[in-house]
Amino acid sequence: MPKIRVLVVDDSATARNHLVEILRSDPELEVVGEAEDGKRAIELCRTLRPDVITLDMVLPIMSGVAITEYVMAYFPTPILIVSASSNRGELHKTYDALAAGAVDVFEKPHGTELDGAWERGLIATVRLVSRVRVITHIRGKLGTPRRASVSSASVETHAGTAPRRIVTIGGSTGAPAAMVEILRSLPLGFSIPILLVIHIGIPFSTAFAEWLDGQSMLRVRYATDGDPLPTLGQAGVVMAPPGFHLVVRRGKLRLTCEPERNSCRPSVDVLFESLAQEHGPETVACLLTGMGRDGAAGLLALRQAGALTIAQDEASSVIFGMPREAIEMRAVDRVLSLDQIPVALVAVAREMESRSKV
Repeated sequence: MPKIRVLVVDDSATARNHLVEILRSDPELEVVGEAEDGKRAIELCRTLRPDVITLDMVLPIMSGVAITEYVMAYFPTPILIVSASSNRGELHKTYDALAAGAVDVFEKPHGTELDGAWERGLIATVRLVSRVRVITHIRGKLGTPRRASVSSASVETHAGTAPRRIVTIGGSTGAPAAMVEILRSLPLGFSIPILLVIHIGIPFSTAFAEWLDGQSMLRVRYATDGDPLPTLGQAGVVMAPPGFHLVVRRGKLRLTCEPERNSCRPSVDVLFESLAQEHGPETVACLLTGMGRDGAAGLLALRQAGALTIAQDEASSVIFGMPREAIEMRAVDRVLSLDQIPVALVAVAREMESRSKV
């Protein structure tokens, strides 16, 4: 069986040598190249065509974000960000790279990890990321995309007679980039509040809502325990904070530290199931790209409760695991490409607006 070919990119010779040593200790991995700056990283990626790249964010000549944009535009390759999470600026650069197509992020060691735990985690994550079928992102060719205009004409929502007053969205690997595309395509006047769960490791998730707020015309914030559930007309995105499940109970948003579900906290299933119990017919639920099965059972519960349920299609998903699970469970009313999802959401919002005028 061919080895997994890895390109290591880090400007620190000490850090780079440490990464190479760890990766070469695994018989399934082969380090085929090392780069100390962005220009060299691009050259080696073009000539060596590795199976996966480990990428630091702060580099000479070209930043980690610029490298990600270029690689994903011209020779898409799975990228694992290996970076620190110690300051807000670097966190925002990490989110920018995820939005540009990087697959996942792994925190650099602090020196306090259990013996061998960090090394084993790195090897396992590199193996996992190398198997992802990445897709081309054209940002590196076109620059930052303009906000898309949205028409409701091309997608039939089948919202029926139920008033849809809540949108809920869940996702995992690839979902930061997908969510940016959705939010950039929703108009400022989008009237239905959105409840959001995205799996991001705790060290890297602390500033994600703030960063996402800067990508969208809609306000994005982390939920606070006890907040009232936003109502129709209170536009914006309320996101599960790191380390807490987000649920809806008796008209309020609650944060819980109950056990992980599908090895996740926050869990998409937990939010979806709470909405199914109290607001099923009022809900539009979307399950985005992601690894595993979190969200599938919750989407089924919502569909059975009368919600409109949507799954991202395989062609536009970085990883089709979560949507596929939901489709196989018959939890999905519509399978839509990423660019069709905001079209469907706007169609539902316009239907609600027209009803309010009657």
